[in-house]
Amino acid sequence: MKNLLEKAGIDFSDAEEDLICYGFDASRGFKKPSLVVWPKSTDDIVMITKTAFERTIPIVPRGAGTATTGAAVPSEEAVVMSFEKMDRILEVDIKNQTVVVEPGLINGRLQKELELLDFFYPPDPSSMEFCTIGGNVAVNAGGPRALKYGVTGDYVLEIEAVTAEGSVIKTGRKTFKGVVGYDLKSLLIGSEGTLAIISKIRLRIVPLPEAVLTIIATFKSIEQSGSFVIEVLNRGILPRCLELMDRYAIEAVEEYKPTGLPLVDAMLLVEIDGEYSTVKENADIIADICRSKGGEIQIAEDSISRDKLWQARRAIAPALHHLAPDKINHDIVVPRTEIPNMLKFLRNLSEKHSIKIVCFGHAGDGNLHVNIMFNREDEEDYKKAQTLAKQTVEETLRLGGTISGEHGIGLTKSDYLAMELGNKEIDLMRGIKRLFDHKNILNPGKIFP
Repeated sequence: MKNLLEKAGIDFSDAEEDLICYGFDASRGFKKPSLVVWPKSTDDIVMITKTAFERTIPIVPRGAGTATTGAAVPSEEAVVMSFEKMDRILEVDIKNQTVVVEPGLINGRLQKELELLDFFYPPDPSSMEFCTIGGNVAVNAGGPRALKYGVTGDYVLEIEAVTAEGSVIKTGRKTFKGVVGYDLKSLLIGSEGTLAIISKIRLRIVPLPEAVLTIIATFKSIEQSGSFVIEVLNRGILPRCLELMDRYAIEAVEEYKPTGLPLVDAMLLVEIDGEYSTVKENADIIADICRSKGGEIQIAEDSISRDKLWQARRAIAPALHHLAPDKINHDIVVPRTEIPNMLKFLRNLSEKHSIKIVCFGHAGDGNLHVNIMFNREDEEDYKKAQTLAKQTVEETLRLGGTISGEHGIGLTKSDYLAMELGNKEIDLMRGIKRLFDHKNILNPGKIFP
């Protein structure tokens, strides 16, 4: 394969240091690939994929390696296809409010480019400064603004992709509406690179709002914060963000990167946008609701104060590494009304077993990031963490929730798949996988146990 890649002028490496660097992702799982390739075009992807298909060599598509479920960890003897060199914005169509990008484009870079044109792309994962659009599509990533604006899949209009045998397909359309045939585009969104390799993406964009206001609401108990969230949404106010941090998350951030956050049992970062008059009116109502629930309000009056708060929110993930060497991360979703019950369950679990469980996430849509902190080298600690992880999944499903809101299944959650889905549903999904990739060379071993 290397001779063919060399003749085609496609960058590749089998240097030991590259194989090690591309053998893991943010899940900390590791397996050394046989080769790393860097395509620069759809034609390069076609050539690589055709060659791999003929030789039955596994291919693992990779964005920035920010996946927390092991979706980018290679399988045995796999070729890692990294999209670092396919990172261009190919087209900006302001009149039709769309952009066309390559899969390796960093989310945050797209945000900055669009802001210069008074537009923005709403999906904003916490890792947006280094995660890629292709990776976002692969797991249907969300982010804090998903409450009001939706997730990645709500903005994907059209996908160009390369199938397992090397054929180029186009799914979706340029228009915002269309129902011709099966929706193959939506099958690819969230498929974690197991069905086809994404080469181009057309996205919907929206104008920047006139005003943005960020509010901190703090509470002495989780129950108060949950009641506050429900009341705000029931009053017809739809914030673009309603982010929760529990006491452990706040403490972790303050120890790692002090920003003066109040050390309370629960803190909510509430962000509203729209016309100036509407934002002001909604802010007053939110303040009244907060006080009626026993909370306190703080308003970020300018962009510098707002950025400081968001830096604190986005610092949670790196801050956790200072609490313990390892963690099991779940991005569960429960009905909004069950958030207080879920948080109480996790706090009790933490105290009962003397193991720290840190919770934060998107309270407005019930999506909680549950982090069970442990030391893998301590066998008893490791077993305890695994038991608590399973109990977390069981309680999530008992409350009517789901085991993954925006991180996908990958490797780390595949054992839980049958706890949520029935055998018939899983068989249908496996059948779709076989139709797209009967040799099972595209990211094998992911999703299905």
